[in-house]
Amino acid sequence: MTTEIKVPVLPESVADATVATWHVSVGDTVTRDQNLVDIETDKVVLEVVAPEDGVITEITQADGATVLGEQVIAILGAGEQASAPAQSNDQPAASSSAPAAEGKEVDIKVPVLPESVADATIATWHVQPGEAVSRDQNLVDIETDKVVLEVVAPEDGVMGEHVHAEGDTVLGEQVIGKITAGGAPAASSEAKVDAAPQASSDESSDVLTPSVRRLIAEKGLDASKIKGTGKGGRITKEDVDTFLKAPAAKPAAAASSTPAAPLGERTQKRVPMTRLRKTIANRLLEAKNSTAMLTTFNEVNMKPIMDLRKQYQEVFEKRHGIRLGFMSFYVKAVTEALKRFPDVNASIDGDDIVYHNYFDISIAVSTPRGLVTPVLRDCDKLSVAEIEKSIRELALKGRDGKLTVEDMTGGNFTITNGGVFGSLLSTPIINLPQSSILGMHKIQERPMAVNGKVEILPMMYLALSYDHRQIDGKESVGFLVTIKDLLEDPTRLLLDV
Repeated sequence: MTTEIKVPVLPESVADATVATWHVSVGDTVTRDQNLVDIETDKVVLEVVAPEDGVITEITQADGATVLGEQVIAILGAGEQASAPAQSNDQPAASSSAPAAEGKEVDIKVPVLPESVADATIATWHVQPGEAVSRDQNLVDIETDKVVLEVVAPEDGVMGEHVHAEGDTVLGEQVIGKITAGGAPAASSEAKVDAAPQASSDESSDVLTPSVRRLIAEKGLDASKIKGTGKGGRITKEDVDTFLKAPAAKPAAAASSTPAAPLGERTQKRVPMTRLRKTIANRLLEAKNSTAMLTTFNEVNMKPIMDLRKQYQEVFEKRHGIRLGFMSFYVKAVTEALKRFPDVNASIDGDDIVYHNYFDISIAVSTPRGLVTPVLRDCDKLSVAEIEKSIRELALKGRDGKLTVEDMTGGNFTITNGGVFGSLLSTPIINLPQSSILGMHKIQERPMAVNGKVEILPMMYLALSYDHRQIDGKESVGFLVTIKDLLEDPTRLLLDV
């Protein structure tokens, strides 16, 4: 008996996909729910798992192949049907299933990129030349404008040269490194670590991760003056923070600056945008240029919600296993307001206005790679505890790079909370193709006039940006006032009044 391994059903907006990495080879025994292969779309990487225990008897689509939804890519047989490992003629060298000869040099290549992606960027090398590697160990992250691809070792061996360093632009199937199959690691890893700080500034900049490179550029620092404590002498974010906090950091920089430099300490460094940052930039510019965007403001007294959280926080956490935050109240209030103002719960499609009879809300989540907006679905059917758990799950998946196509697709309305970073007031930009977005901000104590008397209250500004082509001022203001009223009297959220 055999079982077909198929590509998952792809969303309507995704035409095809690419076989990114096979984690098993022909003849391998697999267990149920074991990840067999990563399928890459233009948005995310999908994991295809084994439906049952068995043996991989055939792989019909090798790494790099372009495939369609529900296309058969492998055959899973029963345990007794194991066959000798076979190597397809079109199997890429870096993904060879047959063990390489002892000491043979194997090319590490960029995966085949989708048609919509012209090139990619080497984000992070996780191993350095001379280090021992094991089969399927992640060697390097390749960043496109939408996802990060992991390139794994095809065999046990030793990492050879990096043909291309971090930050280099590369093409699909381009050789970026080499490993020696079955080789011995360098004699002393400690020696490499000790020698690393002596490297030139050019060499040290080659081992900077993109996040550290951006941080150094933002602070206007010289990487050669920062001592790296990471693996192989690599500079970490903690090293940058330590350098900034050191009392003698600035004087030392001034003393060691080149006399010929006309600007003294006023240096600058050019750092290319990451792929995700380019995509964000293009989408934001498109929103500004293709919508009649307008922002209306209001403010809300957060004391009732803060008192409610203080009263029930402990029992809520014991009952549901999660802390009671502010975001669940925001989602509840927005959902109720969307019910009352259907013009806001709609979007423009060509010359039509599409009204949605469901309530899927996008939540802006900050990740190491940038801002993403996964979707919280059917919010009108979720309890406060369910909302808190769902938001936490999406945030963790965003942090770990595990968001799927389904997590990111759709959404009628977006909530973004800049207050967690200290923002007092902002004008958020619409998340296309949606027509409106709500910005929450920092809760700040301010003197307020209450019944002719001045009281100090925890106040928060609300900002609603909307597409004026679709939503009139009356609806936008009424929508925002409804949210304000519900947050200032959270009991109404529970009683639906």
